[in-house]
Order: sequence, then C-alpha cells, then structure tokens
Amino acid sequence: AHSPLAVLFREGYRELARSQRPATETGGAVADLGRADNVARALRRAMTSETQRLERYLTFLATTGSTAPFIGLFGTVWGIMDSFHGIGKTGSASLAVVAPGISEALIATAIGLVAAIPAVVAYNHFVSKVNVLTGEMDNFSQEFLNIVQRIGRG
Repeated sequence: AHSPLAVLFREGYRELARSQRPATETGGAVADLGRADNVARALRRAMTSETQRLERYLTFLATTGSTAPFIGLFGTVWGIMDSFHGIGKTGSASLAVVAPGISEALIATAIGLVAAIPAVVAYNHFVSKVNVLTGEMDNFSQEFLNIVQRIGRG
C-alpha cells in the first residue's frame, strides 16, 4: 500500500539521517537549525508530490461532471430538431412523426445525466478525501519537525 504519511516519514527521515553530523563539527545550534530547515523542505517536497499524486484524476472527474450534461443537451436539441424536421417533411404533427425525435432527445439527456451525476459525486468524495489526507500530512509534518527540533536540543 502507498501511504502518503509513510512517504513523508521516509523522506523526512532520509533527510534527517543525511544531515546527522557531530555538533562539534558543524557548529552546534546552527547545525540543528539547518537540519530542521532541510527536513522541513524535504517534507514540503514530499507533501507537494503526494498531493499532486492524489489529485491527478480529479480533473477528469470534474470535466466529465461539468460537460456531460451539455453533451446530453446537445443530443436533446438534435432530437427536437429531428422532430421538427419530420413534422416539416410530412406536414403532420402526429405522434408517429414526433415520437422518434423526442425519444432520441430523452435518451441523450439521460446518457448525459448518467455520466455526470456519478462523476460529480465521485469528484466531491475524492476532493474531500484529498483534503483530509492533506491535513493529516500537514499535521504529521509539523509533529515530525517538532521531534527533530527536540532531538537537536538534546
């Protein structure tokens, strides 16, 4: 399983391990501040990368949810135009002439809605999940940095 928090921990720990040097060699407190800054940057990079990974398909859902009704509307207009064309060609507004075009119009509308409604529901669900995970990643990063700073103070 690919957990965003595990990725943050791995990247933060990797940077912490990289910057572990004896305090006498690097100037004590100055080195501790630099280490915390380096870890903070590593955590921010990992958080940005994970957020982008989590959001990568949201655009497709948003586009589907917002455009499918218009495609259905286009089919509806086409079906109604077909009905009027049938009326004009036969000179009669009987049900047999109008029904096929109206049927096409309703099918197009239904298909547009069948595509749009689940896409919008899924989009909202996943945006909510991404927001929760982003908050958890932010909290995790702050706590990780607090621990790094406590370690630095001895």
